Amino acid sequence: MTILLAKKFEGKKFMWDGLTYQTEDQAQQAMEAYAKDGFEIQLFTENDQYLVYTRRIAVAQTSE
Repeated sequence: MTILLAKKFEGKKFMWDGLTYQTEDQAQQAMEAYAKDGFEIQLFTENDQYLVYTRRIAVAQTSE
């Protein structure tokens, strides 16, 4: 199985977290941890495995 390292969802680029999850519950736990760290998350199912794709939410920098 070839897993894409990057996928676009709604025009935004997301990166695969590098892990395959056997159950949706395992994937949901990982997604909750990523959300707490400020990531956008997408869940993708392929060949009965769950893949989590993440995207860091950009924070605008202020100039001094």
